[in-house]
Amino acid sequence: MSETPLYLRVAEELRGRIESGELQPGTRLPSVAEISAQYGGSNSIASSAYRLLVDEGLVISRHGAGHYVRGRDAAEVLVRQHREGSDDSPFARGAAEQGVSGTWRHESTTEQASDVVAERLGLQPGAPVMHTSYVYLADEVPVQLAESWEPLELTGQSLVALPEVGPHAGVGVAARMRVLGIEVGEPVERVRARMATRAEAQALGMNPLGPVLDVERTYYDQGSGRPVETADVVMRGDRWVAMYGQPPAV
Repeated sequence: MSETPLYLRVAEELRGRIESGELQPGTRLPSVAEISAQYGGSNSIASSAYRLLVDEGLVISRHGAGHYVRGRDAAEVLVRQHREGSDDSPFARGAAEQGVSGTWRHESTTEQASDVVAERLGLQPGAPVMHTSYVYLADEVPVQLAESWEPLELTGQSLVALPEVGPHAGVGVAARMRVLGIEVGEPVERVRARMATRAEAQALGMNPLGPVLDVERTYYDQGSGRPVETADVVMRGDRWVAMYGQPPAV
């Protein structure tokens, strides 16, 4: 009888420690290098063992942060709701109200509007736009992605040309546009559910692939009707619910 492959023996030992409770939910597991040093063999042995445990639902893989024992309960659900009356970032404000630290990473570049972006912003294809990519985190865990575009003919000579730089950095679209004398009101959103792409799943730490909420959002100048910002927002389906409207104040 052939000997059990080493990666299966590694997975069996880790599985036993997880199922016995020795390794509690949320525990960071040994790195691939540590597993390889302990059992001998190449890094592929540890990688194959972790891949099996991830497929079994016992372990989660966080891109760039290692492997962790999966919690028994689902992650806390975050509620996404539009609210007026504050210049703060809607994401940061909403996260704080739910007891979560909301932060984000961003990168802005100038580019020419694609046909799709141009149509959504009422521009000619190739018109200059500011494109900003976001990764939003709740307690340092990625939960939302966004790609945003704004016409540079509107913002290019202003202090709000770069959404996350300058005196008005870190606020929402409505507050930044107000600097230009533009009131935008509530955005128009088109929401659908779909499976994450592999790139999205990797960025959001979703392993295996799962559902996401896909939001096509556009803000309009309430005076002229002109689109002033459009964005594609992708949210983890296991972390978010969207709520629209508010009950009357009694």
